Amino acid sequence: MSFATAGSGFGNKGRMFKVLCPIERKDGSTHWLRIGSGFPNKDQSVNIYLDVLPVNLKLQLRELDEEDLQPRAKRASAAGGDAPNRQGEALPF
Repeated sequence: MSFATAGSGFGNKGRMFKVLCPIERKDGSTHWLRIGSGFPNKDQSVNIYLDVLPVNLKLQLRELDEEDLQPRAKRASAAGGDAPNRQGEALPF
């Protein structure tokens, strides 16, 4: 398995991954929750660090993209202003 990225220009040095877990909502849609991070080694293997262990034991490893690397405040402003007010909103599961 190779994690080489075409055009990245920096090999494994600056690459990072996010670990996601799918959560099925009541309405049938899927919410992807970030539950950890991954870091490549010199031998192309990846160390994975989980913050939680998902009950459904489903994981997906994705390379961080430009949006993930932006500061949280910048992402919120680019998404259309302040974070939504979620008080009183039902849980998705």
